[in-house]
Amino acid sequence: MTAELRVSRSEQSLSGRTPTSGWSSSGRRSLAGRSLATAKWCAGQGWPVHPLAAGRKTPAGNCEACRAPGHTHEGCSCLPAGRWCHGFRAATLDTGRIERWWGTGEGRSPGVGVACGPAGLVVVDIDAHAQPLPDRSRLLPGIAIAEGIDLTGLADGFHTLGVLAALRGAESPAADTATLRVRTPSGGLHVWYRAHPGHRWQSSTGSGSGRALAWQVDIRAHGGYIVAPGTPTPDGTYTPVGAAREPALLPDWLAAELERTGHLAPARGTALSAAVPPPRARQAVAAAGGGRQGASKALDKVLSEVAACATVPQGAAFSEKLNRAAYTAGGLVAAGHLSRDEAEQTLTDLAADVRPGQDRRCQSIIRSGLRAGERRPLALGGRS
Repeated sequence: MTAELRVSRSEQSLSGRTPTSGWSSSGRRSLAGRSLATAKWCAGQGWPVHPLAAGRKTPAGNCEACRAPGHTHEGCSCLPAGRWCHGFRAATLDTGRIERWWGTGEGRSPGVGVACGPAGLVVVDIDAHAQPLPDRSRLLPGIAIAEGIDLTGLADGFHTLGVLAALRGAESPAADTATLRVRTPSGGLHVWYRAHPGHRWQSSTGSGSGRALAWQVDIRAHGGYIVAPGTPTPDGTYTPVGAAREPALLPDWLAAELERTGHLAPARGTALSAAVPPPRARQAVAAAGGGRQGASKALDKVLSEVAACATVPQGAAFSEKLNRAAYTAGGLVAAGHLSRDEAEQTLTDLAADVRPGQDRRCQSIIRSGLRAGERRPLALGGRS
């Protein structure tokens, strides 16, 4: 098994080939000029782009109004006004806006982010972080790994994805020379694919508690963004590997695995009652209150409403429902029915499952709701 997990050095090395115009990290062109060229090139492929914070891989910061606790993109005036608030939701193909954001420095950012869903992209984000192995049930979700199997040598996403590919008799995406691959500054790899027409794939975090393909393997699709090749950070530049400069069509075997692991969104028009929240969402609801019957009963309804949002990608009033659940949990904390850590962890796990890739937004809502609820203790069974 160990031999199957190895990634050849030829695949890990960076190509010396000069990238497509705008992707080069060298030469006389200014950093802003290269970023503008990259943004225009991406937009020319039909991939909506948005600014990243200077020297970082995160979106450019929101305006002061959009940073207010509980504020969301829904109904926000910044987006139609052409501001970059709310990250990938502000992504655009508009040449004038791109010129303004990168050409004049208005976005104050040399980085370029690509909104994966509107671009029709599915990007496999392979991490190589130094982390202890999780329980073997989380290495390849849905695939049992017997206790007798030696996991020595398995250390990162290259390995888990390699094992999954080997089980399916396929080549690992990390070695797929037919598609665009981009080496990350941390030693990971982004493997870019085009989604099949009519398929709405959803993002996930491989080490999170929600849907996942493999440990240390994230999926960037609807509800997420990817850093464009050529984007610089203090740790290095996102650099293309090999000769391919365009995404290939998502392999059939990988599409089947993504569907198996819950990455395919329900078809539009699917009745909410016909869809079931993911297992982890249901577990979070069941575990609410840490076994305290009264607290669990009080939280059950509001947490169930949040969990049900997992079946509706947009328009489910997720923010309002998460805020209501946090407010209720805060009231239980203030009354001594629940610890603050238990409340925050339950809400965080549930939100990560329902809206993967939106951790910062969800944390803001959760903490704001908890603080508000803690000012109004919620009594149970006559307790004050």
